[in-house]
Formats: sequence, C-alpha cells, structure tokens
Amino acid sequence: MAHDNRDNASGSTLPPRGARAPSTRIIPSPAPLPKDDESLDGWGFADTRFVVKPNGNVVLTGRRYNISNVDLPSLLPWISATLSAPLSYGNRNEPHYPPPVPEAMDTSAVVAGLKGFLKDDQISSDPLVRLRRGHGHTGAEIWAIRYERLPRVPDLVVFPTSHDEVVKLTEVAKEHGACLIPFGGGTNVTDALRLSIDEKRVVLAVDMRRMNKVLWIDPTNRMACIEAGATGRHIVAELAKHGLTMGHEPDSLEFSTLGGWIATNASGMKKNRYGNIEDLVLDMQVVTARGVVERPQVAPRESIGTNPRNFMFGSEGNYGIITTAIVKLFPVPEVQRYGSVIFPDLERGLAFLYDLQRAGAVPASVRVMDNTQFHFGQALKPKKTGLLAHAKSHAEQLLVTKIKGFDPHQLAVATIVFEGTKDEVEFQEKTLYRIAKQHGGLKAGAANGERGYQLTFGIAYIRDLTFEHWAIAESFETSVPWSRALELYDRVHKRVLREHEQRRLPGKPFFTGRITQVYPTGVCIYFYLGFYAKGVEDPVRQYSEMEHAAREEILAAGGSLSHHHGVGKIRQDFVKEIYSEGARAFMRDVKQAVDPDNLFGAGNHGVLGEVKLGHGEG
Repeated sequence: MAHDNRDNASGSTLPPRGARAPSTRIIPSPAPLPKDDESLDGWGFADTRFVVKPNGNVVLTGRRYNISNVDLPSLLPWISATLSAPLSYGNRNEPHYPPPVPEAMDTSAVVAGLKGFLKDDQISSDPLVRLRRGHGHTGAEIWAIRYERLPRVPDLVVFPTSHDEVVKLTEVAKEHGACLIPFGGGTNVTDALRLSIDEKRVVLAVDMRRMNKVLWIDPTNRMACIEAGATGRHIVAELAKHGLTMGHEPDSLEFSTLGGWIATNASGMKKNRYGNIEDLVLDMQVVTARGVVERPQVAPRESIGTNPRNFMFGSEGNYGIITTAIVKLFPVPEVQRYGSVIFPDLERGLAFLYDLQRAGAVPASVRVMDNTQFHFGQALKPKKTGLLAHAKSHAEQLLVTKIKGFDPHQLAVATIVFEGTKDEVEFQEKTLYRIAKQHGGLKAGAANGERGYQLTFGIAYIRDLTFEHWAIAESFETSVPWSRALELYDRVHKRVLREHEQRRLPGKPFFTGRITQVYPTGVCIYFYLGFYAKGVEDPVRQYSEMEHAAREEILAAGGSLSHHHGVGKIRQDFVKEIYSEGARAFMRDVKQAVDPDNLFGAGNHGVLGEVKLGHGEG
C-alpha cells in the first residue's frame, strides 16, 4: 500500500487505483436498494418484533422468517419456567422510547465546511438520527434508550456517497478540530460506538450505508471491489446475480456492513468453507488522518513488507474510515443440503466435532447446541395440529428417549449446512454421519437442520421481547483449545450460577451455549446469559458485572477475550491481561503516529486508556 497515493522516494504519483484493470472485470448496473426500514429502539426490521398476545401465545410480526406470523404457544411458558419467573402478557416493562437526547454542540462552522460538497440530505442534526448513531446493540445500550438515556451522542451525522467525499469531510473535521466516528450497521455488541462522557469536541458520526455499491466483479479471477457501507444482505443479492458469493455470513448478515466486518475482524456461520474476514479481504482503501492508504493493484498473495492494511482488521474505528475493499469470491455452491444430529450429551457432541475436524470433512457450517438451547429451539415451534402431526411427534420422542435411551435433560443437537459440489457434499455427508454414529449420534433430519440454521436470524429479536417482560439478557463468545473447551463451558456455567446466587437475584439465571466454529486448534463457544430483573436495583449494572465475572472465568480457563465480537469498550479493562506492556505500548505508539490528534476518536480496545461512558439515568 502507498501513503497519500504518492511514492515518497521519487515523488512520482502512482497509477490510479485499478488503472491496470484486467478486461475480465464487469461493472454491475447500480441496483436500487429495497426500502426496508430498520427499528430505532431494538434489533432488526421495523416491521418485525415478538409480541405477546392476551392468551399468552407469542407471535413474530411480519413475514420475513420461517417462524413469522404463527402462534408460538410454548415460548413464554418455557422462558418463564427456565427463569423461574412470572413472564406474562400482563407483566410488562413498558418501553418509553425515545429517551431525552443530549443537546448537540455548536456545529455551525463544521456544517458550513461540509456544505461545500455535501447535499442537505447528507447532513443531519435530527436528535433521533444522532441517537441511533451513538449506540450499538449491547443489552445495556438498548436498555438505556428504552428505559433510561445515553449521556453523550454524536452532534452531527453525515452520509457520504463516495470515497472522495470521505476524504473531504475528513479534511473539514481536521480543520475544525472535530472528531469522527465511523458507523456501519450499528450491530456491534461491545459498546464500540459509545462516546466518552469526557469528549468535548464536536463529534461527527460518519454513516457509510449510502456507499453500498459493488463497484466491479471479476468472475475469472474471482474478486470484487465493494464499498464498505454495503450490508451483507445487499452483497449476497448482488453477487448471486452473477453466480458468485463471498460466503461471509455472520448472524448480523442482514444489517452489518463490509467495513464493519473488517473493523471488528468478524467471523461468519460458514467460515469452515469460506474463511473468516481476514481470509477474504485482499485489499482495501482507508482514509486516515495522514492521507489515503491504498494501492493501484492487488495480487492473490504477496510478500511486500508490513502492509498497513493489516492494521485495519480489528481496528474498531481507531485509525480511519474504510471506504472500499477487494474481496475473494466463490461460485454459488452447486449443492446445498441441511442436516441435524442428536447426541446423548454435549461432551459427545464436542468429541464428534473433534474427530470431524481431523477427518477433513467439516461442512460449511456445523454447530452443536447444549441442552438448554435445544429446548429453546423446541419452544420456538408452532403449535402442532392434526392427528398425524401429534403421532409423528410422539414417535420421534419415543425413538429418542425410550429406544435410544437419551436423557431429554442432557441431550445436545448439531445443525449442519453442507455446501459445495455434489461430490464434496456426498463425501462430507457420508463421513459426518459415520463419525456421528461412532459418538452415539442419531440423525434428526434435514428439516430440523434447515430450521435451526434459519432460526439464527429470527431469534435475534428475542432479547427485545425479554426486556419488555422484565428479563435482561445478552450474548458473549470466546475461542478455546479443544482440550479445555468442556472445562471452560462448565466453569463459566458454575460461575454464572454462583454470581446469580450471591447477588440474590430473583428466580434462576438463563444460561446456554453452543459450539459454533471449529479449527484444527480449537473451537468457538457462544453463550447467552440472562436473569429476571423486576425489582432489581440497576439491572444493567448487575448484568454487566455478571458478564464480567464470566469473562474472568473464560480467561482463567484458557479462552480468548473474544472470537469475533471484538473488544470495543465493554472489555477494555481486560486488555492488560491478554497483552504485555510492550504490546500495549506498541499499539499506543501506532495510534499516536497515524492519528496524533485523535481525529478518529472511537477510543476502542483501550488504545487511549480507559474510556468513561457514564451511566444512563431515568
């Protein structure tokens, strides 16, 4: 990569980016984006949310998901029983969004500079627009905007439509001593978008989502150049028109952006086949305080010294704004099949994954869910109707619990997605089911596998439902070597039980986990934690302290600080436990060198020391 598009030794200007473009590139016609309004006070689309009916049944509104618009009679009773708490239609914690929004600082000088090249609709000081760009999706943030307040949010929001506009707005911000915070899909669960209460400068949130174009596709060399504000659902749809895919599918696929994936060093559900984000990105353009980091060409793999690109993976907004990226592509798979396997317990599910990894037959996605998550999935099933449906359900239960002898309170389930050529998928299926059988696994059908995979997107809305009925819950994750995975799961579970009891919280804690990704060296484990909060003083603080305790246990058991969520500010005080003082000094020095005035003031992963966020007030 070059600095400021110049060769410093000779002073000569580099060729324009892509000047030596091969003739194999296609310039796609710009596609109009669907007008899917997103929720301002919770997860997802505005037309989609879980609601409780007077009879106690739960319905997911809209028609977007395979559980939408059908009665779910078992969900609320199951959550109530698991929490040992009286969740019901009448027991509501009514949200009062919007909260009071802090007044903006005087932005008139900055706005005057921006109006030289931005249109009026690219600049907003609307309080709710500012509020939404001041938070992500931690439980604490959503609780704050529904029931309390955020003490500091951006003063202005700008919507660039091109790389050149990002360069210009960066210059304006520097001239006026303002601070820039990149905003993608706003889906992070790390407090990465939260502003320090000590930030006294004018803060501009740079919403990248109007930079959403696939600039070119090269089917021959299997590459594409995509603007950083493109959401996952848009990328999937546009590439599919050309028979191609990027293959990156995080749980937040519908809303998160390419730039956000890079900035958080993200992972996806199908990483086994396609890789993590660092495996998929070949190059990128980044606007920094020192100029534009870019190169005119990209190659399959290079040895070119220390590449500035690498500093952007996991940068979390600290060093600049990613504007475009060149990514690897794959053909849309010839075959896609689903599968599922029931195991007697989580331990044998983990052993199955270990042997599957060693056999070299890991499918695009394979996830093993613990017993609680298995029952959670069962509670999300619509009411069975008709004699045949009841008979089938009874026969299935009889086979699993009586004939096979599985304990319904111990069993675990794997959901599987196979993708590839016909031969690849047949090899993976044959090998996987053979290994599963060796570990006591019972095939549970393609329908259950497909349903489990699709549920990933629908159940993301559950958190907001629980808030409205006095329960607070959130997710967190880690990666851990194979030899310590089960120990880590057990230790975290016991620590959560102990913390809940010591805090004298009502009912029982909600705790569940699943093993979501496998590597030759270990696995990713994804947890959910929650508790009933009615009558609890400061439930957000109680949850935060419980999750912090769980993270302490994770590190003590050999787990990582994060597998794919990132550090943000929610885990900033753990950085000293995973990096030496020399490593932390190196990161501070890099920040000082590339952004001495802290123009990009996100302040994530402790690069500026501890960031004080303040606390929401009612």
